[in-house]
Amino acid sequence: IMRIAWSVTIIAFALQVIAMGMRWYIAGHAPWSNAYESIVFIAGATIVAGLVLARKSPFTLGATALLGGITLGVAHMNFVNPEITNLVPVLKSYWLMIHVATIISGDGFLGLGSILSLLVLVLFIIRGENGHSNIDKSIKELSSIAEMSLIIGLFLLTVGNFLGGVWANESWGRYWGWDAKETWAAVTILIYATVLHLRFIPKFNNPYVFNVASLWAYSSVIMTYFGVNYYLSGLHSYAAGEPVPIPNWVYYGIAGLIILTLLSYRNRKMSKN
Repeated sequence: IMRIAWSVTIIAFALQVIAMGMRWYIAGHAPWSNAYESIVFIAGATIVAGLVLARKSPFTLGATALLGGITLGVAHMNFVNPEITNLVPVLKSYWLMIHVATIISGDGFLGLGSILSLLVLVLFIIRGENGHSNIDKSIKELSSIAEMSLIIGLFLLTVGNFLGGVWANESWGRYWGWDAKETWAAVTILIYATVLHLRFIPKFNNPYVFNVASLWAYSSVIMTYFGVNYYLSGLHSYAAGEPVPIPNWVYYGIAGLIILTLLSYRNRKMSKN
């Protein structure tokens, strides 16, 4: 079964790469210059993250396929325009390929860490108060993989932001200007740095706290991408679309995550072994 799952995932990823390559050829520039293209790229980056880490656990491959599919679904929602557009002057730079690709790749790894943490919280609910050896083993295993994914994602996000500063200096004559996108990118870096350092605080050094923090930290990535692009203005407005009403499923999703966090809380205690 795992061989089939690996084969299907790799074939699907290969088809996506081919499609992006064709779009690159038709457009004449890297296919991550607008909302549709960048979301599709994030889906691809998520699959890459899963393929890199999936050998550690079969759950990882399923999680990355699920998140990749959901991300592609978002790319084809009504408010996302799939049309190939001409580049605005500031994007006609080799930095488009380097800076944006690095940032988006980091989002893929952070997304995988988040979906794995969601799965871990589900396992906390299933394990019950007395625990179960196999479930506890899976919780620790997936928590370790999620942490590795966050470390890689944070590294790429940080490097991408430094590269963005170099590009900003070439384009606008300054490395940093507290633009909305820049500010939220910095907030995201600080949040994930905090998540990854929680284990150094004795009271927070447990899988439950880490996975709750990892799950909710991804909201900063969503805010940096969708919130800034669609609801805030700034120098990155070339990546924005028309303001759209917040879909009802967003509120339902937040409510669901709150319930998941609370239900898993009662079974949070695990043995140190």
